[in-house]
Amino acid sequence: MPDLNLFEEANRQLIICNACRYCEGFCPVFRAIETRRDFDKGDVFYLSNLCHDCRACYYACMFTPPHEFAINIPKILGEARLETYRRLSWPDFLSQCFKNRAITMRLAFGVIVVVIALALLLIRPNILFSAHLGPGAFYQVAPYLAMVTGGMVLFFYAIAIWVRGGSRFWSETRSILQKQGDGRALLEAIGAALGVRYLQGGGPGCPYPDEHPSALRRIYHNLTVWGLAADFVSTTIAFIYQDFLHRLPPYPLTSAPVIFGTVGGIALIIGTTGFIFLKAKSDPDPEASDAIAMDYVFLITLGLTALTGMLTLIFRLTAAMGTILVLHLASIAALFATAPYGKFVHFVYRILALIRYEIDQRQPQQHVGH
Repeated sequence: MPDLNLFEEANRQLIICNACRYCEGFCPVFRAIETRRDFDKGDVFYLSNLCHDCRACYYACMFTPPHEFAINIPKILGEARLETYRRLSWPDFLSQCFKNRAITMRLAFGVIVVVIALALLLIRPNILFSAHLGPGAFYQVAPYLAMVTGGMVLFFYAIAIWVRGGSRFWSETRSILQKQGDGRALLEAIGAALGVRYLQGGGPGCPYPDEHPSALRRIYHNLTVWGLAADFVSTTIAFIYQDFLHRLPPYPLTSAPVIFGTVGGIALIIGTTGFIFLKAKSDPDPEASDAIAMDYVFLITLGLTALTGMLTLIFRLTAAMGTILVLHLASIAALFATAPYGKFVHFVYRILALIRYEIDQRQPQQHVGH
């Protein structure tokens, strides 16, 4: 690539793409650039998060390296996406997780070690390594208040970071021609995100992990998203059972929390494992290199959370339950602690970018010049 900074380089490539328009049917990015003549920082933030990294444009483009134009839209938008995450995150020293893979890995590993160390220090061996039966068996190992307090602190911390970053993203990506959207834009954006509408590579599927179109990435993505949704439903129902109906876990295998949790856990294990497999085979040329470690940390911690959750269910009547439960809680803590500084944030900015896109499409088609 020419010796330009990130935003200058993104502007250069997007202007060339806007002149060519060969890829305009592939995804919303190319339809969105048609309303602009050049691209400022806010435009690049917006387009980078609208990009689903399907890579169809890269393999279709006649101007990719070694051509002198050196067009590589997935890579430059991937780098801009990471810069969005870094600039809009907080505090500054943790926002470097998006640029320094070692910080992300140390944060996740450190949280796991801390939780395990606290469990070994605070839980007596005769409790940790013994079988516990009957209502409230899990709480004999880890008190309910300790689990809820730690989880809620990390959860609301992540939400606060996302809300702060999301509000700044919305402000910085607003075009001078855009007006406020309506409920239809929100519903269309949520539908596009949950159904991964734009992970089709212009039709037959993403050319991922190589140039051959495949539906695998969309399948694994759906398994991961809907697995998370099923586990959220399971946790919500368990909360109602315990705090409103006064029924303590563990619950029967045929109960709603266990059914939803099992379906979600299996879906997450398959989805995350499949994603790891695809990423290991992925073509590195159109990939933002700094994103690789972030993706792996997210997939591994999410997969470990699902796996240890399933193992807790399987071995809940044995003396192994206490040890596995601690590993499960440590995995959850690592997942929550890295949520504001890892792959999880893409959902926040992707939704906002899709809402912005739907609003864009409802405006008179004028060109924005900067």
